[in-house]
Amino acid sequence: MQITGMYWGSRLLDYVDFPTSEVLGPEADADRIAGLIDRHGEIFIKPMFKGGVGRKGKAGLLGRARDVPTAMKEKARLYFAEHFHNGTPVKAEGVTFEGAVPAEHEIYFSLTDSTEYRAPIITLTHYGGMDIEELPPEKIARIPFDPLTGLKGFVVSNALKRLKAPRELISPLVQSLPRLWDLYHTYGMTTLELNPIRMRPERNGRLTPVACDFKCAFDDDDPNWKRLDLPASVDASSYSEFEQEVNRLRTYQGQSDVFVINEQGTITAMTFGGGANALVTELLGESATISSDFGGNPPYAKMHDISRIVYTYWLEQSNVLFIIGGKANNTDIYETFRAMADALRDHFNSHGPQPLYVVVGRGGPNLIRGMGYLRDTLDALGLPYQMFGHDSAMSEVVNFAQAADRWMAEGGRELVAKRLGIG
Repeated sequence: MQITGMYWGSRLLDYVDFPTSEVLGPEADADRIAGLIDRHGEIFIKPMFKGGVGRKGKAGLLGRARDVPTAMKEKARLYFAEHFHNGTPVKAEGVTFEGAVPAEHEIYFSLTDSTEYRAPIITLTHYGGMDIEELPPEKIARIPFDPLTGLKGFVVSNALKRLKAPRELISPLVQSLPRLWDLYHTYGMTTLELNPIRMRPERNGRLTPVACDFKCAFDDDDPNWKRLDLPASVDASSYSEFEQEVNRLRTYQGQSDVFVINEQGTITAMTFGGGANALVTELLGESATISSDFGGNPPYAKMHDISRIVYTYWLEQSNVLFIIGGKANNTDIYETFRAMADALRDHFNSHGPQPLYVVVGRGGPNLIRGMGYLRDTLDALGLPYQMFGHDSAMSEVVNFAQAADRWMAEGGRELVAKRLGIG
């Protein structure tokens, strides 16, 4: 489950007393909007999308108003706005009205799990928030820390000093950012991002960090998120036939969470683990057909059914079948790989061979035995493949999958088809 925006984000941040911009929902009438404008001078009108939808500002889906008529005009424009996110059309279901926060400095901050460090990691910069993708690496701090001790102030302080941040930023951020670990850790999040945090000057000259946009994702295997009492509609969406078919398998052990990213994608990623899912989905972008999480030690029968459904819907158009996850603790890699391999063989027997490059990155119990079974199946099917163990950085494995996709698109697909005897 993913949440974007301050309507729900402000309520979650209240659990740890993190300051937020003042937010009104789509039900706000003209009098309440006028009061918001009186208090802040200017307001922003933002469309509300379900799930994790980004880049709304760059798409022009952001309104500004200093009076009620302008605010109402922007509300009409954005209330049912349509947006393409990762190649997928999404439609807004309302707007929020958010008070402007005057500030000289903007901060980007995120918390997530790192498969590279096998630990949680913060990403932090004071060089603006919205355009973090355009910043050079030396202007961004990425710091792993021990989950047993949590995010301490000295981690934030060291990161800001490394970035040579202005002194007036350090103390307020050192005092406030560690609170976000409590929210992230206590309620089962896999990602938490504030972009931007605006540093509002107070009358005493001190700066107060104020969250002005929010994004998070939850681990559905962790029941702690249910204590937030979020309504089911927060994560509701209009599921495709593929999503409905896979989601019917949620009735017993193991994850079966999928979301269609791009119906014209060329990399089908079967991902294990919420952290892996977040990283892989972000890096693959529009190349991905689906976003998925099949962790939680699924039994053979369930993994075989999931694989059969995924292959039926997506293999024909895919250049790369990408099997990826972190180092598992309790998932039997042999059972999951055996199920996926058997389903692939059954798919070829039923639908005929097709050109495909298989990339695998995984770690965990029975890994070698599982990779051996998958290797033998791929050799028998005549498919090219590359496998990576738990000592490989997941980002590098994703890079290899993208390179394989480019190779297939630039002539490799025809070579593999020729090898398979198809035309």
